[in-house]
Amino acid sequence: MLTGKSDIRKYILSRRDSIHEEIRKDKDREIKERLLALSEFKASHKILLYASFRSEVDTFDLLKYCVAHGKVVVLPRVDKQDNELKIYEIKDTEELVKGYFGIPEPNVSADISESRRMNVEHMDLIIVPGVAFDEQCNRLGYGKGFYDKLLSGVRGQGSRVKCLIALAYEEQIVESIPSESHDIRMDKIITDKRIIECYGQ
Repeated sequence: MLTGKSDIRKYILSRRDSIHEEIRKDKDREIKERLLALSEFKASHKILLYASFRSEVDTFDLLKYCVAHGKVVVLPRVDKQDNELKIYEIKDTEELVKGYFGIPEPNVSADISESRRMNVEHMDLIIVPGVAFDEQCNRLGYGKGFYDKLLSGVRGQGSRVKCLIALAYEEQIVESIPSESHDIRMDKIITDKRIIECYGQ
């Protein structure tokens, strides 16, 4: 059994990368349909999403769906100077450029001004990426701590965030992930097979 974060990360990334393209498309569709059926999604207006990268659960169809259905779609951008994520509203996936490590992010320098910068506590729904998850809704990220830092205030007073959701393939679910006090747990994890719910745990 893998116990260290780096070992789990290496193993799961390899496992995720090995999913065949056709199988991946079916899984992406199942995950998207489960998300769209959620009452929390239907009720949300402002959604923090992410632009999928490499073998992550595809979010580009989801991004386009949200824009087309009048949702306020917000994506993260790595601020290298402050070593943190800042989030911006996008109107179209054409507003994305390759950023940190080649990850698609809002093109702040050209098409998007600082006026489109948003506050994470003002989101209704937050959907995050990750490498691995367990059934207690613990999340293992990529090791930079960007999301733990960004989400540190979303459980506090004044936050409008109703739900934190992770999208993952069933292959990304492990028995246990080491968690620390600063790690942010998810409320739900949506996979191609099920929805893992952890409200109130």
